[in-house]
Amino acid sequence: MEHVKEIRRGTLETQTFYEQVGGEETFRRLVHRFYEGVADDPVLRPMYPEEDLGPAEERLTLFLIQYWGGPTTYSDHRGHPRLRMRHAPFVVNREAHDAWLRHMRTAVDDLGLSEEHEQELWRYLTYAAASMINTPD
Repeated sequence: MEHVKEIRRGTLETQTFYEQVGGEETFRRLVHRFYEGVADDPVLRPMYPEEDLGPAEERLTLFLIQYWGGPTTYSDHRGHPRLRMRHAPFVVNREAHDAWLRHMRTAVDDLGLSEEHEQELWRYLTYAAASMINTPD
């Protein structure tokens, strides 16, 4: 959802969701808080072969920034997101889905977004989590 704001000389400028919620800093806070939960999660942590979660944190941050209207750094470095393909090597079942959303819920709540922004972000995150399930229970 984009909002329009008036700027000097009576012209209009469209503001992306990314800009409305505070830009890069907001998405870095969101993803950092999310990975704080993942670090100790017995279901999700084994999906990250790296000892350091930093690279995964950076990838998700850049993806979300791009998705919500910020710079295209993610695609510039990694190409098309292909989320289902990138997650195919991992068992993503309902338990993983629920764990992912549990940590993301905490992270979203910690942002203190407006109700409208929080709901829009949460709708996307729940949709994305559901679309990653690749293993029936």
